[in-house]
This record gives sequence, structure tokens and C-alpha cells, in this order.
Amino acid sequence: MTDKSTMDDFFSVKSTDETIIKNQDLIINKQSFLDILFDLEKKSDITLLRLKINEIKNIITNISEDSLAILNVSKNGDTIRISGEYLLGELKQIEESMTLERAKYYVTRLKKGITEVKTSKINDINLHRWKEYEDIITDSIWFMGKRDRSGEHIGSYWGNFIPQIPNQLLQRYTKKGEWVLDPFLGSGTTLIECKRLGRNGIGIELNATILERSKETVKNEKNPHNVLTETVEGDSTSIDYRKELEKIGLKSVQFLIMHPPYWDIISFSDDKRDLSNAKSKEGFLRSFGEIVDKTYPLLNKGRYFAVVIGDKYSAGEWIPLGFNVMNEVLKRKYMLKSIIVKNFDETKGKRQQKELWRYRALVGGFYIFKHEYIFLFKKL
Repeated sequence: MTDKSTMDDFFSVKSTDETIIKNQDLIINKQSFLDILFDLEKKSDITLLRLKINEIKNIITNISEDSLAILNVSKNGDTIRISGEYLLGELKQIEESMTLERAKYYVTRLKKGITEVKTSKINDINLHRWKEYEDIITDSIWFMGKRDRSGEHIGSYWGNFIPQIPNQLLQRYTKKGEWVLDPFLGSGTTLIECKRLGRNGIGIELNATILERSKETVKNEKNPHNVLTETVEGDSTSIDYRKELEKIGLKSVQFLIMHPPYWDIISFSDDKRDLSNAKSKEGFLRSFGEIVDKTYPLLNKGRYFAVVIGDKYSAGEWIPLGFNVMNEVLKRKYMLKSIIVKNFDETKGKRQQKELWRYRALVGGFYIFKHEYIFLFKKL
């Protein structure tokens, strides 16, 4: 049995450092904490309010001093999980308020964050606690490191996009239990992220060999939310999408994501129907437009459609393939919501050839591709 002095040493080492608490989720006694906040709203002296806030902060960063029963909760109590960084940030803002009125405003806001859930129609983000979602990017330039290789994600498939892209988009534009359609399944990246985030997913893949691999990969990914993932072999330009949805009892989907070939930069098969084998840019865009036409009726009105695409060089000329694709979508009843520029420092084709590509750029008078686009559309 651990004696009291040992426990005190534990708390002093593990819990007093605020930087540690910021990186943890806290389990707090909901009613006890609400009682304190209600009391703070009644304070008529800002000094007394600040003293109480300071006491709460001390408890959060030193559990052994929890005289208010905020953290020392029973297993059967009414508890709530909350980000340590979010909670400390809110308390600090209250404490540093210049007026009593402003301090009480922040107290009320914190109380709402604990008692109420405010979400939009397109995601599960609790807007009362929006500061907790620091992992979600809201800027239009995405600097991302190496691809996520955890779980079943693989990096050996040419042309697959990094899992962080569908992860970000699914968090922003879908709710748990909704359906996502990916007409360019590839190695199954989107469906793996669907399983991780609790979304159902359907993927279409033209290449039968690639499809079998991706089916196995997706199957092997853990399914903590017990969602459904369906894979279909077929040509995305001609497949009967409505029929495929009806097979699983669906009439529509809530998010559409496409990561098509960047025309003929990489040939993914010998199949003439493969967009990577299009004989011209016009043919590529025409086939892509057919897919946009066929999927448009399936997406619920007001929901979102993301296209991940890059540009290419041809005969020394920069071909703005990304913006060509964007304009193809805008010929339909879609509104452009965002253009996201995502960096990439290394591609399979350029790996181990950085110096060569730098030389080529200097000789050829061009700049090396270090970005791709994520075009985000809303169905009108």
C-alpha cells in the first residue's frame, strides 16, 4: 500500500506542472464545478472572483489540494471530460478580465461549454468549446509533415494522398454516422479515416487488383465506431451510383471527396477508361466532368464536395490542371467555398533526386512543385 508521503510526492511531481496538465484531458465533477461557476456569477467584487479562479487553477494543477471536489470524483458521479489546455485557458481569461462584467461574461461562456452542445448542420464540433479543437486546421495553407502511417495506412501506392487530408475534411464537413463517397478509392485512405472517425464510407475503384488490396487493408483497420465501409469495382464515369447506394439502403450521401489522377503524370493501369490514360487534357476534364455529373444528385443539398488535385508540366509549360478541374466543377451547381494549398516536401517520383530536380529547375527556368490544391465546394 502506498503511504501518504509517497502520494504527496507523486502529486507534486506529476500534477503541479501546468504544461503537463495542458496536454491532458481532465475528468471533472460536473455538478460541483457548475455550483462554483454559479457562485462566481453572483460575485460583486472582481478581486474575490479572481481569488476563487486562482483557487480553481491551483486545484487543477495540484490534485492533492482538491478541497472543492472538482477532480476527486466517484466512479458513478456525473462527470465530464474536458481538455486541460482549454479549461486553463478559459480560467486565465476570466482571471485577467479588466472588469467584473467581462469576467462574468467569460464565466457564463465556460458554463455553456459544460452544459450545452452547439453544433452546426455539417459537423459535430461543439462551438461552445471551439478552443478545444486545436488539431483542426482553419487556414488556407496546410503545412503537413510526413504522411500518417499508423494502423493500416500505407505509403507504397503511387498517387495516394496523405491520410491527414480526409481526416481534416471529415471532421469539418461530416457528422458521426453519416455517409462519405469516394469515386477514386485507390489504396483505401478515405475509408480507413471513415472507420477511425465514425463515418460510413463507399469507395469506387476501377482497377480490380488495387481494389482487392484496398478491401483487405480497410477490413484490417480497427472499427471502434462499428461503421460500414463498402467497396465497389467499376468505372466512376459510367457506374450506376444510384443502384449501388440502393443495395445498402441509401438514397444520398453527406460528403463527396475525390482525389483523381493528375491526368497522365502517373499511369495507374492499362485500362483506356482510366483517367490517367486520357489522350488529352480536354479528354481528362470531360471524363472528370462526367463523374461530377453522376455524383451530383447523390449529395445532399448544402453539403460539401472536396477535390484534391495538383498541376503538371508539359513540354516546359506549367499546366494549371488544378484550376482547370476547379472550373469544370463550377460549370455545375456548386459554389466554391475555399481553395486550400497544401505543401509536400517529398514525392515518390522525386525521392532521392532532390539535387537533380534543383539542377533541372535552374536549367529549365521553372520552379519545383511543392504544393497541391484542395478545392472545397458546396452544393447549391
